[in-house]
Amino acid sequence: MQCAAIICILVVAFVSPLCALTTALFSARVFHHFILIAVLAPLLALNLEGRLPRLPWRLPALTEIPFLAHTIVYWAWHLPPGYSFALSNSLAYWGMQLALIVTAVWLWRTMLVSAGPGRRIALALATMAQMGFLAAILTFAPYPLFAEHLLTTESYGMTALEDQQLSGLIMWTFGLVPYLVVALSSVRTMLHMTAWRGVE
Repeated sequence: MQCAAIICILVVAFVSPLCALTTALFSARVFHHFILIAVLAPLLALNLEGRLPRLPWRLPALTEIPFLAHTIVYWAWHLPPGYSFALSNSLAYWGMQLALIVTAVWLWRTMLVSAGPGRRIALALATMAQMGFLAAILTFAPYPLFAEHLLTTESYGMTALEDQQLSGLIMWTFGLVPYLVVALSSVRTMLHMTAWRGVE
């Protein structure tokens, strides 16, 4: 079931008209990235559990490292210089997609598999905070930040600034929901654990 879902998501992301739309609308690009990092990545993280080879040495169990890696990658590709570079050639474009997916899978695997409920809540809320901050920049910027879309949005009934504002709203809504679900489910787990200990 998970493999079928992963294939369907890849088709939507890279074969459907959504992929072509990302060249014209930054908001479509943001939604495209949301599908990769918040829908595809957790499925891949769960599907890879138990299939990765064991390393002959132990890595430090620092849950902050995947969060920092994903945050740096996420911001780097969604700020104007990195975004322009990503669209400059095919190698840079696929480098952007691969970096987002790999760091997102790492973060989701940490949240869903390695971290306890408390750490899971912290990671989910921290991810929501950094995404929300970027969303605020995109939503409230007084002018368009991405030159690549200055002339590509009018045929879709939007100015470049409106397209950019829509991308911020997508981050604030669709983009944050999976992390909120993880945080709330972890709070519920902690409450159940506390209640169970109280009964004992």
